[in-house]
Amino acid sequence: MTVMITGGAGFIGSHICVELIQAGRNVVVYDNFCNSHPEVINRIRRITGTAPEVVKGDVRDVEALISALSAHRFSAVIHLAGLKSVADSVTSSAEYYDCNVVGTLRLAQAMQQTGVRNIVFSSSATVYGEPDVLPLREDHKLAPFSPYGRTKLQAEELLSDIAHSLPPLNVVILRYFNPVGSHESGLIGEDPNDVPNNLMPYISRVAIGRLPVLNVFGNDYPTSDGTGIRDYVHVVDLAAGHVAALDHVHKQKVLKVNLGTGRGTSVLELVDAYTAVSGRTIPFAFAPRRAGDIASYYASGDVAEETLGWRARRDISDMCRDAWNWQQKNPNGYLDQ
Repeated sequence: MTVMITGGAGFIGSHICVELIQAGRNVVVYDNFCNSHPEVINRIRRITGTAPEVVKGDVRDVEALISALSAHRFSAVIHLAGLKSVADSVTSSAEYYDCNVVGTLRLAQAMQQTGVRNIVFSSSATVYGEPDVLPLREDHKLAPFSPYGRTKLQAEELLSDIAHSLPPLNVVILRYFNPVGSHESGLIGEDPNDVPNNLMPYISRVAIGRLPVLNVFGNDYPTSDGTGIRDYVHVVDLAAGHVAALDHVHKQKVLKVNLGTGRGTSVLELVDAYTAVSGRTIPFAFAPRRAGDIASYYASGDVAEETLGWRARRDISDMCRDAWNWQQKNPNGYLDQ
């Protein structure tokens, strides 16, 4: 099986590459490296003994996609490429729709033209919006609260429609909750180009001394300690979910699956867990809520277990331990090569 991974050099993509190569699959990375580093490919080779082939290209470039897809007999595409900041999507909505929705459309069109029929799509728990009930199940109403969430929902809908068009596609939509941690080797991990938008890499940079203080956005949410609650899932568990999805994708037209742990952790609980494994004090300061943020959400994992045979196996302590291992070994990220 040969698989193309759009955005395959990113945080999640690099871990999926490792899992697929170790499972005996051939991998081609398609990435424009706008928020990733070419050193990732060398790190994947060091872990697995095999470097994936790399095609540098933008997911909105249909001709480049057709060329890449025509070069191999691909069994499937894993589509990760996209922009992912809730806060940035509020101020840069047009860019988010262009990349996340138009990019997904162009990829689907290129797949149709080249005869590649199977796609696993990286979606997001933000498609649910404010929860009516927790844990979130796949049949919960969809009412995303941010432009980012709306771009993910629109991408889901267009793939679902194209799945039933001619020529058809087989689609597994994976709704991520909050991927964190890193590979146990510490060779690959989360390394944003700028100030992190996500909590765990921000905590890591405060712990290592690259940032002075953690800003906690909101301490007046209706939660146990007033801070936001999220379902954090280890990135290696998440990557294993994609391997399971590839094994299932040909079995039905469209499948929508949550990938989470089913447990919620608050910001302050995550800070405490990171402090415990790192031995470092994490100074923090409360700041106003960010536009587009929601108080609490976490997943029901029943569908993932029933259909894919997948469930998360690593806990918050494991996630913080592996994130800290990555940060210690790479205090300046992939620049420490």
